Amino acid sequence: MKTVLVTGCSSGFGLEIARFFLAQGWKVIATMRTPRQGLLPISDHLKIVALDVTSPESIRAAVETAGPVDVLVNNAGIGWLNAVEGTPMEIARDIFETNTLGSIAMTQAILPQMRERQEGVIVNVTSSVTLKPLPLLSVYTASKAAVDAFTESAALELEPFNVRMRIVLPGRAPETRFGDTARSRIQQQGGFPEAYSSVVAEVFASWEQQSETALTQPGDVVEAVWRAATDPSSPLRIPAGTDAEALGGMKAAASQGRRRRTNSSIGAPTRAEINPAGTW
Repeated sequence: MKTVLVTGCSSGFGLEIARFFLAQGWKVIATMRTPRQGLLPISDHLKIVALDVTSPESIRAAVETAGPVDVLVNNAGIGWLNAVEGTPMEIARDIFETNTLGSIAMTQAILPQMRERQEGVIVNVTSSVTLKPLPLLSVYTASKAAVDAFTESAALELEPFNVRMRIVLPGRAPETRFGDTARSRIQQQGGFPEAYSSVVAEVFASWEQQSETALTQPGDVVEAVWRAATDPSSPLRIPAGTDAEALGGMKAAASQGRRRRTNSSIGAPTRAEINPAGTW
């Protein structure tokens, strides 16, 4: 029986990911800052473990409690929506401590056992905001984009040890409590700067116009994480949700277009251009 450790299971994507893996017969280590019973079905295959991904002591205790882990899903994160001017540095540091450094710390804690076994999967749940620049999301996007870059590089390091790394990029999911938590944090910090009221109005108006069928459902993320965890042929980046898939397609098309334009404008380099000194 395989074991998955999922961070951030108190609600939203993490809770649904844990529920799904449990239903598939996996042993599930569902972690959350404050453990709550009754969120998941009672099972001998389930452990609910306290975990604060910003605390080395908490990480060490959780990993010891979990034992051997086949799949790590770094899902824990905090949301934030505000202009750069409306983001106190203490909030920025808190976001990076959880979203970015928390994922790195959990990866470091689990990696040794996977490397020694020559087998394992690490799935980092980031966000489709890293696929397209959006206003009021600069700090949050930066925290998630850093995880994307970390994953892409670390994946190359881990290939010789048969340890896979994958990125799941969910779109906007109003059904989860993630947005409510972000709004609560914004209100606690005094809301949006008055100078950006028109920008804020435009952002919220665009969201209201967005069709519900073009959003991300928790099931979309569960499906993407399951694919990342169980399919060795899955791509490094897996968009989750209708809106995320659309953004992923646009980014891929734009990248191909840039490559074609670059190749056609530059042309093939000559030997002299590659090796002007003529040393080989």
